[in-house]
Amino acid sequence: MPKQNKNNHVSSADREIEAEQISKRLAMLDRRLDNMDSVITSLVERIMGKPLTMEVTCPKCGEVVQINVMSSTRLRGKEKIGMGD
Repeated sequence: MPKQNKNNHVSSADREIEAEQISKRLAMLDRRLDNMDSVITSLVERIMGKPLTMEVTCPKCGEVVQINVMSSTRLRGKEKIGMGD
């Protein structure tokens, strides 16, 4: 019987350490997701406000690829210019 208690005690300690590691990893993942959420939110807000142009360089050929992202919302400044002219 004492051997079983000893094994249970060690097993219990290992479980506590594993639980702490899982908790730390979850906290780190939560922080990363929060950071990603902030970046994505600001990107979407910018896209909705005005056009966004991204330039990506191909790692294989070195060619620059330009990506234009436009929203379906009209910009107020452009509407005024178009209507006045």
